[in-house]
Amino acid sequence: MSDKITIPDEVIIDKIYVIRGQRVMLDRDLAELYGVETKRLKEQVRRNINRFPESFMFELTSEEHKTLRTQFATLKRGRHSKYPPFVFTEHGILMLSSVLNSELAIKMSVQIIETFVQLRKLANNYEEIMNKINQMESQNNEQFSEIYEVLQRLLSKPEEKPRKEIGYKADKN
Repeated sequence: MSDKITIPDEVIIDKIYVIRGQRVMLDRDLAELYGVETKRLKEQVRRNINRFPESFMFELTSEEHKTLRTQFATLKRGRHSKYPPFVFTEHGILMLSSVLNSELAIKMSVQIIETFVQLRKLANNYEEIMNKINQMESQNNEQFSEIYEVLQRLLSKPEEKPRKEIGYKADKN
């Protein structure tokens, strides 16, 4: 086994969600990356629950789980549990590698944490750029006003438009 496992960062990034204002990963996604069954991962967490305070790991509420399930287009049989999953923060992922205690879990944790660090750096750079743009804009430099507007549009987060409901709609007559 090589010293470093290389899974494209995009694969890991696609498995990171923001829940309760924190970047987290689901138990089933981590189990898949670590090469263990979700059932076994949860078993180890329960056996070592004192290592997982709520800032490291928490179980989704039924409502959060329901909302998360609706984000997946199709539910494949056996892929999405009917029970609310555990979600792990960056610190919980580090702790998880110690309770699973396998070479693969340790190496995957290192790569996952590196991905979290890269995401944090990107977020910080984004904030810095926005602050500088706002600072320059506040100086009322009219010759650059068009540039500021274009940069604001490029860097602004896209608005989430309400989705149209799909399916059969009955007449209300």
